[in-house]
Amino acid sequence: QVQLVESGGGSVQAGGSLRLSCAASGDTISTYCMGWFRQAPGKEREKVASISRYGGSTYFADSVKGRFTISRDNAKNMMYLQMNNLKPEDTAMYYCAASLCRSGMVTADDTYWGQGTQVTVSS
Repeated sequence: QVQLVESGGGSVQAGGSLRLSCAASGDTISTYCMGWFRQAPGKEREKVASISRYGGSTYFADSVKGRFTISRDNAKNMMYLQMNNLKPEDTAMYYCAASLCRSGMVTADDTYWGQGTQVTVSS
């Protein structure tokens, strides 16, 4: 099993940036596709970004394309989400996820989850 711990959330003004980190332990993350999901109050969970086992393939939701980048450092068992030009609609709890790959992406099934880190963007 893998344990995931997110950090880096916080409160920023629109247009600002944050970098989320996900620290893994218990297993090597190169086994897994990894990604970030988010959930705002009253909304369904949304896959924000995904990265393949060795970083060769990435996915971004349309709502964050061009603003967010995802990366991973398998040697450090870490994953990151760089969020630029943040918008109020990016406000949500962000969750780190790891799963066996499906079409090169993380899934929401049979997934390891972190506890979440809150991102709040004010206008």
